[in-house]
Amino acid sequence: MGAMTASARRRVLLAAPRGYCAGVDRAVITVEKALEQYGAPVYVRKQIVHNKYVVQTLEKKGAIFVDETEEVPEGAIVIFSAHGVAPVVHDEAAQRRLASIDATCPLVTKVHKEAKRFASEDYDILLIGHEGHEEVIGTMGEAPERIHLVDGPEDVAGLSVRDENKLVWLSQTTLSVDETMETVDKLKERFPALVSPPSDDICYATQNRQVAVKQLGADADLVVVVGSKNSSNSVRLVEVALQAGARDAHLVDFADEIDEAWLEGVSTVGVTSGASVPEILVEGVLEWLAKRGYEDVEVVTSARESIQFSLPKELRRDLRAEAQAGTTTASSPSGDA
Repeated sequence: MGAMTASARRRVLLAAPRGYCAGVDRAVITVEKALEQYGAPVYVRKQIVHNKYVVQTLEKKGAIFVDETEEVPEGAIVIFSAHGVAPVVHDEAAQRRLASIDATCPLVTKVHKEAKRFASEDYDILLIGHEGHEEVIGTMGEAPERIHLVDGPEDVAGLSVRDENKLVWLSQTTLSVDETMETVDKLKERFPALVSPPSDDICYATQNRQVAVKQLGADADLVVVVGSKNSSNSVRLVEVALQAGARDAHLVDFADEIDEAWLEGVSTVGVTSGASVPEILVEGVLEWLAKRGYEDVEVVTSARESIQFSLPKELRRDLRAEAQAGTTTASSPSGDA
């Protein structure tokens, strides 16, 4: 540790809101409830949420994570992740007579519905998002021949559309607001008739966590964001912290990934966590910091969140019995599972 002046009080600014959003909470509880209700194994297509610890914890309880629907044995239960899936995935599940539980976040479902509606009205859709992200793949699957991916402002120049007067933009829910608007502004320059979606697609939780980290970033020498590398909203929080004036910012899954060298000459540490991060991981980081003299924790609250989503309706039925009987979907052939 570098020499620190006596006046430089070591403190932690803890962001609120942080951590679990309603969609993640719902998805994780869905897997836990399915395991309770139907017993292990329950299969989950892709990571239920983008967090290492959550996935490991659910695996210990009997969840089996697979990349593709075809890896799930016929007649088994499969849960679709919070990021949503393309319609073709539902078809694959029906063909394999899988009992599917859809844990897609309702805010992602809203974007899917908008994509379907605009495609049916013969619009070309410009989807702002990151190539290869599961949410983007799922949304694009709703109308692949109508949706063009725009992965940042630099993609705008190369776009070709059928009719510049029938264009709408939608976006991945976990982007940063600033990043999205920069792309939208660029799109509007090129396509003045571009229609905006009826409501903002950036999810309330992504937005709130970014506003909170902006407040921290302005006052922190170092910002520690708890989250996984494949979590889009967590990665954005590091970027937003740096843009807001933090001298340094890092993403860690666990406290033991923090490098003591980061604390060199640091009096104020900002701490926050992505929307798929359980609070136990944040507590681990606070304990780690406290052991190194950062015991004074001040909560910086920028919003209050009270939103909750009800659990998927499939959890209210005996899916396993239906799967065995081959009655979970209208198209299921009956017979032995």
